[in-house]
Amino acid sequence: MSVSDDPEPNPADAGPAWHPRRVLLVSHAKHRRADTGFFAAAATLEAAGLELVQQSCHGAEELAAIIRRHADAVDLLVLSGGDGTMNAAAAALIETGLPLGILPLGTANDLARTLGIPPDAEAAARVILEGHRRRIDLGEVNGHPFFNVASIGLSVAVTKELTGELKRRWGRLAYAIASLRALPRARPFRAEIICDGELHHVRTLQVAFGNGRYYGGGMAVEEDAEPDDGVLHLYSLEFENAWWLALLLPALRAGRQGQWRQVRTAACREVEIRTHRPRSVNADGEILARTPARLRVLPRAVAVLAPRPSAEARSSE
Repeated sequence: MSVSDDPEPNPADAGPAWHPRRVLLVSHAKHRRADTGFFAAAATLEAAGLELVQQSCHGAEELAAIIRRHADAVDLLVLSGGDGTMNAAAAALIETGLPLGILPLGTANDLARTLGIPPDAEAAARVILEGHRRRIDLGEVNGHPFFNVASIGLSVAVTKELTGELKRRWGRLAYAIASLRALPRARPFRAEIICDGELHHVRTLQVAFGNGRYYGGGMAVEEDAEPDDGVLHLYSLEFENAWWLALLLPALRAGRQGQWRQVRTAACREVEIRTHRPRSVNADGEILARTPARLRVLPRAVAVLAPRPSAEARSSE
């Protein structure tokens, strides 16, 4: 499947419900043994007449291989897990063209939240059965696709603090704990950002590039961002002292950080960021690249089964 810069409209976005028959259902092996929500969701899908091909995996490479191996024999991929699991499947989804159903059984589930998919796995399975396909964009950094946000700076330090043990013990609260651990070491750095050809010199604690709306356990990159709006939403936190973030936190959660004069915002289709020394780039909770980094939008790259927009939302588009 190729991704064009100006794709044709997809009638499935607004058309009648679509009902797959044969479904590849994949979960992480260690999660599957312990999560009763997974079994309830699987039972809901089977009761509706779907034929399930159930697989478990132990890591990103195995997940991609499973998707590619079964792609020609199924109509739909359903993934059980969080944002890291979705990210691990992104390249294979683009390659195979399989639609994606989500059972949000991870820690943060920011992609599911952006799409309005309920956090309860059984309710999420019913969304899949409703059959509304929504084509969404992906972001890409140095050739690696991502769903939510790619970022450089403080968020990378938070990701390194966010261990599996911390997430298992504290759930979504682990993000706050990891942030508090990372803040004392945070220092601003200089960068050049080229946004759709326009050069910006910045001194920043963090630069984020959002495809969807939510990331990092419920933070919002921009209050009106949508995963099918065709742009990356950029913000740069240009504070000298990281502890200012405590005051900025309510705005970050609402996606209104651009109202602060110390925060630079922009929307662009292609971005390049350069730093004096190579810096890690975090995307969907994983370290995927290093600077210099090139980012772009992959328009309407993946079809996802998500709640149908309300009449009010459709009338405002």
